[in-house]
Amino acid sequence: MFTVASLWIPFTVVAALGQVARNAMQRSLTKPLGTWGATNIRFLFGFPFSLLFLGVVLIATGDHLGPPPSVFWPWLLLGALSQIVATGLMLLAMNDRSFVVTTAYLKTEAIQTAIFGFVFLGDQLTWLKVLAIVIATIGVVITALRSGGEKSFAELKPTITGLVAAAAFALSAVGFRGAIINVPGVSFVTAASLTLVLGLFVQTLILTIYLLWRAPKVLQAILGLWKPSMLAGFMGAFASQFWFLAFALTAAANVRTLALIEVLFAQAVAYYSFKQPIAPRELAGIALIIIGVAVLVGA
Repeated sequence: MFTVASLWIPFTVVAALGQVARNAMQRSLTKPLGTWGATNIRFLFGFPFSLLFLGVVLIATGDHLGPPPSVFWPWLLLGALSQIVATGLMLLAMNDRSFVVTTAYLKTEAIQTAIFGFVFLGDQLTWLKVLAIVIATIGVVITALRSGGEKSFAELKPTITGLVAAAAFALSAVGFRGAIINVPGVSFVTAASLTLVLGLFVQTLILTIYLLWRAPKVLQAILGLWKPSMLAGFMGAFASQFWFLAFALTAAANVRTLALIEVLFAQAVAYYSFKQPIAPRELAGIALIIIGVAVLVGA
């Protein structure tokens, strides 16, 4: 039976499922739209859905919103801007390496989130949780090292791209958690939903202005692909809603470590959609991920 404090666990699982689906959809849109066009999909088409989510939450909770305090905005901007950079770098890395290898680079985010969370928010982690983060992260790396994987990880450009993307995602998680916990006088659900709406608004505004300036034809192409873009936007907003709910309840590092189960979902996508086989080494890595996650949840 879940208590409110432990709801971050199912929230994170649902968010991880939604994120794998969104990543796969964005990957298919990168070729016709380019990196930043595909990046803007999750924000431009996700924003209307975030407004819908917030409206439902306000009706359900009866909360009344006032303007967020000044301390809220630097955290929001850190989260929003870092996520733009991270998403673009993620899609670049996916173009250079396989879907699963890219996911492995990104999942070093858990360790980086623990460090950034400690430095910026004072999030405390027990030694047992640190051990869980390390075990699960090692499992992710082993999972990605399929036959010939050593060469893949030795290639400098995709390695740096993936690791910097992970650092940006880590800063984004810390920034959004910092924003959520600084929304006063409302439930954690409303605080998370408001932060999502404002974050997506900032991201949509910045990327749309950039594309109008540098690549107006990409915006036309986005509108021409509105059907797949709408679905990707919905999945992005859906996943983000549950990420933010989880961030409202626990340290970002806990959320991002449990999110390593995303690799298991990515394996399923790679196997069934991209016809990439699962090797024994990957199964060993998956076992370590499961152990690390179990230690984290039980800690």
